[in-house]
Amino acid sequence: MMQAELNSYWTKFRRTLEMIKFEHSIFALPFALLAALLAARGWPSGWQIGWIVAAMVGARSAAMTFNRIVDRDTDARNPRTRMRALPAGELSLGFALAFFVLAVAIYELAAWELNRLSLELSLPALAWLLFYSYTKRFTWLSHWVLGVALGLAPAAAWIAIRGSLAWPILWLSGAVAFWVAGFDILYASQDFDFDRSQPGLYSLPKRLGLSRALGWARACHGALLILLAVTAAQFHLGRLGWMGWAVVAGLLGWEHSLVRKNDFSRVNTAFFTVNGYIGLLLLVIWGAAIVK
Repeated sequence: MMQAELNSYWTKFRRTLEMIKFEHSIFALPFALLAALLAARGWPSGWQIGWIVAAMVGARSAAMTFNRIVDRDTDARNPRTRMRALPAGELSLGFALAFFVLAVAIYELAAWELNRLSLELSLPALAWLLFYSYTKRFTWLSHWVLGVALGLAPAAAWIAIRGSLAWPILWLSGAVAFWVAGFDILYASQDFDFDRSQPGLYSLPKRLGLSRALGWARACHGALLILLAVTAAQFHLGRLGWMGWAVVAGLLGWEHSLVRKNDFSRVNTAFFTVNGYIGLLLLVIWGAAIVK
């Protein structure tokens, strides 16, 4: 009986990780690690890196689980999302809430282990992450709310290393914010028809139409490239800095070539694969420039 219960909980735990796309914690994490390298002017301690990773994973897991809980009724009505674990009945609301509490506990423990300012700012940062889930119900600016939420990562990692905030790292935070807003607009475009049928849902594609929304996504990613250029110059990253910038620019061009207003068949490649490459490759190239 005990083994059966353990197997059941393990199955639910794995299903929860699938529901929140746990593997996509990789999106903002490379930028947090880059900020940690910049703050330390080289390699931070293994202790600091470990707790930064724990904080990032805990915060994202909490935010994504909360989002799935808040959106479960809407997801049940949307043909694209109705088979997610909560609307499909594969997970109970109680289990999802328990996982959310666990993720918050990991996040808060990590903040406590890092330094006092990290702990003091942890709850306001978490509140902003959770607030995003409600913005889709009253404003088409939700894409930028999400952008700011993930854009907190570099600033938070800097604070985790230094115990204080310095304005130069905000260039990188701003870059992440525009990056996320841009690809969230692309991702939201596939729900254009569904969103139009729902009076209580808002998005930029619904407000402006697909063509103009895709233009705004390109503008956001243009702003990302400008802010990455400023960051590279601000921290004197040299040739490797500009090489990383060029790689990101090329990947963004690929991402936007995959999405058309009348063809969203490759949006998952654009959203998940390309953006995963952007974070990882920039971490490798800029990381090499920082620690050389």
